[in-house]
Amino acid sequence: MSSKHQKVRIGISVGDFNGIGPEIIMKSLNNKSITDFFTPVIFGSGKLFTYQKNIFKLPVNFNYITEASQAQPGKLNMVNLWKDNVNVDLGKPTEESTKMAIDSLEAATEALMKGDIDVLVTAPINKDEMLKQGFKHAGHTGYLEEKFGKKGLMFLVTDELKVAVSTHHIPISEVAANISKEKIKKQIKLLNQCLIEDFQLQKPKIAVLGLNPHAGDGGAIGKEEIEIIEPAIKELFDNGIMAFGPFPADSFFQPNKYKNYDAVLAMYHDQGLAPFKTLAYEEGVNYTAGLPFIRTSPDHGVAYDIAGQNIADERSFSEAIFMGIKIFKNRSDYKDLMTNRLQPKKTASENGIDEDLPEETEG
Repeated sequence: MSSKHQKVRIGISVGDFNGIGPEIIMKSLNNKSITDFFTPVIFGSGKLFTYQKNIFKLPVNFNYITEASQAQPGKLNMVNLWKDNVNVDLGKPTEESTKMAIDSLEAATEALMKGDIDVLVTAPINKDEMLKQGFKHAGHTGYLEEKFGKKGLMFLVTDELKVAVSTHHIPISEVAANISKEKIKKQIKLLNQCLIEDFQLQKPKIAVLGLNPHAGDGGAIGKEEIEIIEPAIKELFDNGIMAFGPFPADSFFQPNKYKNYDAVLAMYHDQGLAPFKTLAYEEGVNYTAGLPFIRTSPDHGVAYDIAGQNIADERSFSEAIFMGIKIFKNRSDYKDLMTNRLQPKKTASENGIDEDLPEETEG
């Protein structure tokens, strides 16, 4: 953004349009005052959205543009990627809906990297269908990591609960082989910095879960806690990062436990996401932490089973938009703070003066 006083430009990829993506996007934007808070830029198809807005009887109108740099504040901007007719078959993926999901994501990501949008919010995709069409990643996170040349961390967040996962979309049988002391140390450091920069927590407390039942029971049910996780935590704690654990996962997500910490690092996908989605249903946001750009998404999938029925709940998608705005502003404030912070006053010796020499006097 050229000025911190301008509205944040939110780029939106449409996901699989035969799922609930267009519905939750339009429901989130169906408020005449919504553009007072941000400037939406959807990467999709005018004909598709016109067709679906009529199904859901949503009075939203779009400003059609050919590239994101043309987006106008105060309007619902649509980068019209597909000008041809679109075949909609709500409730199941098709080659056409999968291709648009890929095209939309790629166009939105390019706009983000060029600086034409400030935040990327992604609607749900069908990972399996995208892989069949040549997409090389099992989700948004891996794709964005490759594009930005930096490792990220899947981070599910609400105001009260924040859960990151050490391993993402891999089989359970491969989890143990994909954790290491160095990897966990890097992830805790990344999480710590993210909490400071993006969530304005000065000295965050991070809980780390064990891999095995009962966190290994002192080595009786696995040694990963003793050999990998605990040494990583101790080393970081000794260097000033407030990391604690490893905690048994089966009893950690009780209000009197998880609320004592600012964030949690789980060892694998379902260990973190199952309790998160239970506690934060329809409010959770998936945030890719640690990347140079901001990407959020709702914490649910394409929901083919309810597509076209006008019953999809847009709250998680709306939360993803406003969480993205909040993180963008927090990150901007942090950058300003670091740029303008007072430098410590130099000592005489640092200025090249020998403090042992007597002061010169006149005479």
